[in-house]
Amino acid sequence: MSEASSSSTHRGSAYLNALTQEIEKKLQRALASPSQRRNLLQELFADIALEVDDRARDIILSGEEGGICPAEDGIDSRLCFYDVLADHYVRMPESGQRILDLIVQLWSQLFVSHIFALLFHKWIFEVQLNNDEVLLRYSSALVQGATNVFWIDIQTNSRHFQSLFRYLLEEVALEPARLNKIPVQVQRDLFLVLSRFIFFYNSVDKLESFLKQFPVFPNAFLVGGSADFFVIEVADQLQKLKVEPVLLHYLSQIKVLQGITISSLMRINFSNL
Repeated sequence: MSEASSSSTHRGSAYLNALTQEIEKKLQRALASPSQRRNLLQELFADIALEVDDRARDIILSGEEGGICPAEDGIDSRLCFYDVLADHYVRMPESGQRILDLIVQLWSQLFVSHIFALLFHKWIFEVQLNNDEVLLRYSSALVQGATNVFWIDIQTNSRHFQSLFRYLLEEVALEPARLNKIPVQVQRDLFLVLSRFIFFYNSVDKLESFLKQFPVFPNAFLVGGSADFFVIEVADQLQKLKVEPVLLHYLSQIKVLQGITISSLMRINFSNL
């Protein structure tokens, strides 16, 4: 490695470590200040969801070796702080351990599942967790946190968290080696969540593969196959959409359901939209 390359790597690593320390400080303040806790956690969530500015991007990406590619991790080259931190905690798990410990202490607080999902959505599939109870807690929090941030995108008609969705769809749901690391019940919950947002995040090209990977549900003999579960989730999602451009976006993609099953399509009650 050249001296210049080594220096760039050091700068990038130092920058991410500094960000990690700031996150730790804010979590510690939230833990110590019940009256300010919600505001501090909301601020932290907003901070890590921010898009990386040009100066920070140069520092971070100059130190990456085969790491983050903005065009892959973000939409239209968007790169957010949670993207780079999530990769950082996979490469250096010990760096995020203190944050994880603080998150566990704040587990029931609003915005904590959001923060956990953004920072540790890759870590949970790349580290070895031998405690089944801990794995269930973390993976359930991931699905809940992802659901929460996806709804924020829905409500604002933005796609700040598209890279998180794509990772969970393409690198987890469609990759059995990662998917099978989490409990079966959480796998089912994950697929139901992804079903609700796959249209919004413009991933219908993955629909056929997605349906083939659908886990088996205990009540499948009553409901039907994967297509039936998928359509039920989409139908319920349509009933909940209040942002007109988002609803129109969903409806514009309904045509992809034509080839699924007539019995499933009959479940969509458009009269209530």
